[in-house]
Amino acid sequence: MKEYVQVGNLQVSPVLYEFINSEAIPGSGLTGEQFWHELGAIIQDLAPKNKQLLAKRDELQNKINEWHREHKQNFNHETYKSFLQQINYLEPPAEGVQITTEHVDEEIAHQAGPQLVVPVNNARYAINAANARWGSLYDALYGTDVISEENGAEIGGSYNAIRGERVIAYAKEFLDQSVPLEQGSHKDVEAYSVISGKLSAALENGADVGLSDHSQLAGYTSQPENPDALLFKNNGIHFEIQIDPQDSIGKTDKAGVKDILVESALTTIMDCEDSVAAVDAEDKVLVYRNLLGLFKGDLSATITKGDRTFTRTLNPDRTYSSPEGEEYTLSGRSLMFVRNVGHLMTTEAVLDQDGQEVPEGILDTVITGLVGKHDVLGNGQHQNSTQGSVYIVKPKMHGSEEVAFANELFNRTEDLLGLQRYTLKIGVMDEERRTTLNLKAAINEVKERIVFINTGFLDRTGDEIHTSMEADGPMIRKNDMKSSKWLQGYEKSNVKVGLESGLQGRAQIGKGMWAMPNMMDAMMKQKGGHLEAGANTAWVPSPTAATLHALHYHQVDVREIQNSLSQSLSDQQDDILEIPLVTNPQWSSEEIQEELDNNAQGILGYVVRWVEQGVGCSTVPDINNIGLMEDRATLRISSQHIANWLHHGVCTNDQVIETLQRMAKVVDEQNASDPDYRNMSTDYDNSVAFQAACDLVFKGLDQPSGYTEPILHRRRLEAKSRVHAK
Repeated sequence: MKEYVQVGNLQVSPVLYEFINSEAIPGSGLTGEQFWHELGAIIQDLAPKNKQLLAKRDELQNKINEWHREHKQNFNHETYKSFLQQINYLEPPAEGVQITTEHVDEEIAHQAGPQLVVPVNNARYAINAANARWGSLYDALYGTDVISEENGAEIGGSYNAIRGERVIAYAKEFLDQSVPLEQGSHKDVEAYSVISGKLSAALENGADVGLSDHSQLAGYTSQPENPDALLFKNNGIHFEIQIDPQDSIGKTDKAGVKDILVESALTTIMDCEDSVAAVDAEDKVLVYRNLLGLFKGDLSATITKGDRTFTRTLNPDRTYSSPEGEEYTLSGRSLMFVRNVGHLMTTEAVLDQDGQEVPEGILDTVITGLVGKHDVLGNGQHQNSTQGSVYIVKPKMHGSEEVAFANELFNRTEDLLGLQRYTLKIGVMDEERRTTLNLKAAINEVKERIVFINTGFLDRTGDEIHTSMEADGPMIRKNDMKSSKWLQGYEKSNVKVGLESGLQGRAQIGKGMWAMPNMMDAMMKQKGGHLEAGANTAWVPSPTAATLHALHYHQVDVREIQNSLSQSLSDQQDDILEIPLVTNPQWSSEEIQEELDNNAQGILGYVVRWVEQGVGCSTVPDINNIGLMEDRATLRISSQHIANWLHHGVCTNDQVIETLQRMAKVVDEQNASDPDYRNMSTDYDNSVAFQAACDLVFKGLDQPSGYTEPILHRRRLEAKSRVHAK
């Protein structure tokens, strides 16, 4: 029996109670008594509303299921659409929506650039992500497949001069494209200086030239006639040419250039949700403590590499002289969002007056708001928001009612914390079907505080599958989803609604993750499409990927793209409602098995780390041993896809069990070098991870919206209890 501290009408886990009172409250302007009393009132008032909203999800899903069963032989698109309107799944059109959000930082409102998402319970990852505001282009190119290893350019263990030359050539070409000279090329420059506030580049032919656009020079360090670094601004974002003729790289360059430092991850989502395995009070406190350390600036991580141990902390700001010689600073860190959990789950960290677990999303909002208040008050070593805002991303909301509930929760949290109205800004993730179809109405509910919308292919596909589980036919193959009509309409509609609602210049319109962290050449060839689609931010899996993806924002001016799209995008509702199913599947047995193998291996590879080790996000090798960045969203689509094919008779229970067992052996082999790994295939019945994977598939139809959290949490707690029992 767990012990709790009675505080007013709440029972609070001792570890959470101690953290709030001893670490989070001091310096906040609140007392512990105030905090717990007001939290109790919020829970008492809002937990029943939270429960009602979840019941509404189930009610609508049951009606949709029943409609599909009744119309299996006579499906009609217009009849279906009319039905969705009758049950208010399709809400009345929202007209004239314009957001009015104020006090938004430049990184969100005006700059376009990459966005990282990182599990905040891992201090090292979180610090690395925050510090990924600036990244070495030379390192990013040298260490990835953007530079081919052919013809003597292998990466190897020691420095390869041939590879280095190709890196420098690539970087100089980037300079020529982004900050071209009046004549000549940056590869021909022998010396850089700043004369009368303008760049002067001495070419090897004896000419002294400036920039084609003199306004692109944003600053320098050291002396203008002999600078250590030159700062440039292009399409709203920065990079430095770093100069040191004594450096091992700089001495090989005519102009002494040793590196190009790129402004990379403008923003980072410090994640409490899909990339985190937090199932009890101890886990939640680790999440909250790391967040507090990030906002106060004192979070650190001790790292050992070989025989060397060092401590990593947050980077300081960067200081420059303007072209006119006046000193100024740029942030050395990525602007931080915090992603809370959604409305679904409850947490044992706090019990209500009836001894029931409280909604985890309510607890997250209040505590991350409390943590963020320290930044508003200037209690940290660094400032996150110069505008006095706290940025909270809210995932997995269904329709405008649930967004309105989040707004009410934010209002109540601001009142509890003594913050001005709309200090807490919201990011609305467009990753559920009912939100996609009613996005403008959802935005309208938070028009005074919204700073972010985005698309998320994986969760959105998981919801697409679950919502139409009873439709007349199985879902198309998973890889075919990317070219399906509904998905193309979804991606276009998100941008259209965002632009129509006035997000440009006030908020981010984002796109989803590049999931292959080792395939950077492919990313560079493909991810620029997110900018062309009108997104002013897109998710990347690592600091290195952020540095490389930043180059796309120098190539494309997103503001111009958005201006053009705002005049041309059309309504996509009919396409979004196009259900991606196959009424008469003609797949061969080999194709069916291939799909099952792929899904099963992905499920097991992720679940075994989540359940057995508490790792919520990692690079998981797929069936072809290609590392994929996996979190709960990838699990949702894979488990729902198999559940759908089972339900429609494409495969059998026995076939799926055989596939899961065979793939468990593959996953065990892929993890053979991990000393903490516990094999699944040696005892399927007693492997908590294997049984969790089976639950996700065979109980997939019954999971709320196809979410994986209820099963994962229950099985993770089981795994932890087994460890504690030993």
